Amino acid sequence: GLWGALTAVSPQDWEQRQEEDTLLIERILLLVRNVLHVPPDPTEEQGVDGDASVHDRVLWALHISGMDDLLKFLASAQVEQQWALHVLEIISLMFRDQSPEELAALGQGTAGAEHREDTQELETLRQRELAEKRTRARHRPSRHSRFGGSYVLQGVKSIGDRDVVFHKGLHNLKSYTHDLGKEPRRLPRRR
Repeated sequence: GLWGALTAVSPQDWEQRQEEDTLLIERILLLVRNVLHVPPDPTEEQGVDGDASVHDRVLWALHISGMDDLLKFLASAQVEQQWALHVLEIISLMFRDQSPEELAALGQGTAGAEHREDTQELETLRQRELAEKRTRARHRPSRHSRFGGSYVLQGVKSIGDRDVVFHKGLHNLKSYTHDLGKEPRRLPRRR
């Protein structure tokens, strides 16, 4: 086909390509252009959502056959400038159903989607770690406070007319004396 017509000619004979080869290349490019130029018919293409359209299937067939690589070659080769308008028209027809915004987003789509997935996964892991930390803190035995509470002992008077305020735990209440908490007076041994 077209690829054979282009590759059959050696680089030395590039300028002396046969007129038949040139006509064959032009006819194939026009055929591809005309096939891609067929407008979509919504009544014929009643498929399931997400199903590939006829245009998409034609593009896939062009890709499988290697025609897209050939078009890239024809567009970039200096000696093939005579086909530039045909190639440009074919490429514009290939992308006719796409908006420029969608095409621009496709290049970043996978990277952006992967980045969003990674961010979401990291956020999920972070939330799980915080939940585990809270659970561990709840189950951890709390440090015992030395503050046992304050109690008012009614009927036991302190200095003045007020009741005694007792700052120890209730279990120490039985051994309460007014001297509780005071340093005992130490006597020397010899006395």
